[in-house]
Amino acid sequence: MSEANQAQQDFAPRKVRCPACSGLSLYSPANPYRPFCSARCKGVDLGAWASEAFKLPDDSPLDEAFGEPRQQ
Repeated sequence: MSEANQAQQDFAPRKVRCPACSGLSLYSPANPYRPFCSARCKGVDLGAWASEAFKLPDDSPLDEAFGEPRQQ
């Protein structure tokens, strides 16, 4: 047996928390949805990104804070 095959047999897949539902998910090539536990959780996460539910906070001041530029 080659060393690569032996290394794959010795490797035990990890169980991680699904980012969408916090359930346990098998993190290995056997799980096509990794790190998610299912196609549903993967789709929910993709939908949240598509609808821009995940945003970075914007620290720039609002335009109203400076007033109307034509009146200054």
